[in-house]
Amino acid sequence: MMANISGDFGGLSDQELLGRVREAVTDERRATAGLIALLAEVDARRLYLGEGCSSLFTYCTQVLHLSEHAAYNRIETARAARRFPVLLELVESAAVTLTTVRLLAPHLTDANHRDVLERARHKTKREIELLVATLHPQPDVPSIVRKLPAPAMSIAEPAVLQAKPGVSGPVEPPASVLPPARPAEVKPLAPERYKIQFTVSRETYEKLRQVQDLLRHTVPNGDPAVIFEKALTLLRAELERNKFAAAARPRSSCDTGGSSRHVPASVKRSVWQRDGGRCAFNGSHGRCTETGFLEYHHVLPFAEGGDTSVSNLELRCRAHNQYEASLWFGALAIPMARETRVVYGR
Repeated sequence: MMANISGDFGGLSDQELLGRVREAVTDERRATAGLIALLAEVDARRLYLGEGCSSLFTYCTQVLHLSEHAAYNRIETARAARRFPVLLELVESAAVTLTTVRLLAPHLTDANHRDVLERARHKTKREIELLVATLHPQPDVPSIVRKLPAPAMSIAEPAVLQAKPGVSGPVEPPASVLPPARPAEVKPLAPERYKIQFTVSRETYEKLRQVQDLLRHTVPNGDPAVIFEKALTLLRAELERNKFAAAARPRSSCDTGGSSRHVPASVKRSVWQRDGGRCAFNGSHGRCTETGFLEYHHVLPFAEGGDTSVSNLELRCRAHNQYEASLWFGALAIPMARETRVVYGR
């Protein structure tokens, strides 16, 4: 049983607290691997039937009170682990996650499982989806543009749908009673092919139709995928010009912008290229991987005499920029000594 379960950790130092977190994560992984091994045996013996459940999924959700998502991941991992026991070791050591196992399980064989699992070590879900697409490529989906059916109105709040006195005709339901739009979907179909699916407004659809007409000479079939690629190419070029002064024929770079807070275009380009468009903060476990919400950060703060030069500027994500400001000036002084030059996420 873990001590201090009430959350009273005020007496711990920062390093002691981080050490406790690592211990707790290790314990959780060990417990999860043990639970999966037990579920695999329960499944093999079909013991859930005697518990009054028609399936292992029902047993996990109604008897063990796991969430549906947690139950599904653990059951799929348990069944895969019966075929490939090495999975339990990989889960316990955090080499793979339960989501990784669930996505890869249908594609594992006696011949390939060790190689595939080795390639899957410490990969993100997006990287695993790409690995799955490599193992089992899917054909391209056709380009389709269609009008979605009108969403059904909620019956939870019928009073808001009643006509107002003196107003004839149906009343539009408020946005709060309409079902939320489905989130955009981006999935790899094959190593170099992706399926992208999203819903747009009528205004955006009209823009698409106009662009299709304007591009008939170069894109006769009006393929939305081709138009989407062209539009992103133009948008990316515009953002690169605005955000880090990208140019086809840039002027010669200079190292400093002098004593001004203004970051010259040549300095922006040099810092961006040197840092690879990624946060350059290095923590105890390596460099930050964030590529969004980037800002230009003075290593020696401007308020302390730091100049706006390539050698004194680095890219930081917003969180690490504020974190370093708090280390230098203290949390209360951050608004007065903000060292921010936004690249992405303005």
